[in-house]
Amino acid sequence: MELASYLAGERWSDHPACTHPLLAAVARAVNDWTSDAGRARLAGLIPSVIGLTGDDLHLDARIALRCARTALPVAAAGRQPSMAVAVLACERVLGILDGRPEGWLQEQSRQALAQVPDAARLARRFTRDTPVLPEVFRQRSAPAIVHAAVQGIAQACVPQPDQILHDLLVGVIGECAAQANPVADRGTRRDAAAWAAVG
Repeated sequence: MELASYLAGERWSDHPACTHPLLAAVARAVNDWTSDAGRARLAGLIPSVIGLTGDDLHLDARIALRCARTALPVAAAGRQPSMAVAVLACERVLGILDGRPEGWLQEQSRQALAQVPDAARLARRFTRDTPVLPEVFRQRSAPAIVHAAVQGIAQACVPQPDQILHDLLVGVIGECAAQANPVADRGTRRDAAAWAAVG
């Protein structure tokens, strides 16, 4: 991320203003947990994170959800319940923002949870009456989900975790490129109205 800040003409920093904070967190975590051999492949992705930013809470939820869904089926069994909780929490945030019925899940999330039925059962029981607060989700939950997911993938007993991490970062960049809103305050107003309606 330091090189991204330099290329964007900012002061040298691993938290550049030109990149969504959670996308930057994914990039830092993937870089940290990728092997030395795999890290060189990440350099080519640096320019693609520049300019991907915005205040829409959808971005935070979608980034965290992609990370959790990627980690859920490959992480060690002890990590799977927390990743299942993360999937449900992200889906709840998106459900509130988009006015979906309680408990509605995207097909990819249903498929990921179906691969780990015991963890999914525990997660549903744990999250049943747990409130989701927007600022807590943005500032604490989403970054924690990203870190735990990347670490879970890196330490999983699977072939080529570097490839999974690389593909995750590419996917998150694509998610941000598709969803980043150049008119940031428009997304912020929509989010504020959605949260006010349920608060």
